[in-house]
Amino acid sequence: MAGKSVPERLSWAVETLDLVPSDRVLEIGCGRGVAAVLVLDRLKEGSFTAIDRSDKAVEAAIRRNSENVAARKASFLVAALENAEFADDSFDKIFSVNVNLFWARSSKRELTALRRWLAPGGSLHLFWEPPGAGQAREIAARVVPFMEEHGFKTTTLTGQTSTSAGLICILARLF
Repeated sequence: MAGKSVPERLSWAVETLDLVPSDRVLEIGCGRGVAAVLVLDRLKEGSFTAIDRSDKAVEAAIRRNSENVAARKASFLVAALENAEFADDSFDKIFSVNVNLFWARSSKRELTALRRWLAPGGSLHLFWEPPGAGQAREIAARVVPFMEEHGFKTTTLTGQTSTSAGLICILARLF
């Protein structure tokens, strides 16, 4: 991404994913495809799929990642998580950045789908860069029990940007 600054939250998120070259990755809420570039740089044999509700964002993500789309290494779809359909065990890593769905309302339907799509040994990473430390604690307090109630074992990871903004990741694996 020559000449363009990558938000630290995205760099931290992709680093935290601990990708291996063969991973099959799903990004929920891909926006304009900035994290996709970082992920695709790490995948050699793997694949990347992304969804976003916004057709404009998906169009921009496709343009930004056109070489990988042409090579069929990446695909970008206009879809809300609750309407997306993928085969069981399709992904080794699933992640989202600043997608409020998981803490703002009940996401039982979505978590059921994510459980199906996640391959054995895979992981779900939910990242946020909340405006304050108090909100990071609030997110964790809401998300962790809900995830565990739906069959995920969770670990809460934290980070910080160079401007001291807090970062949080709820890392979830199936029991």
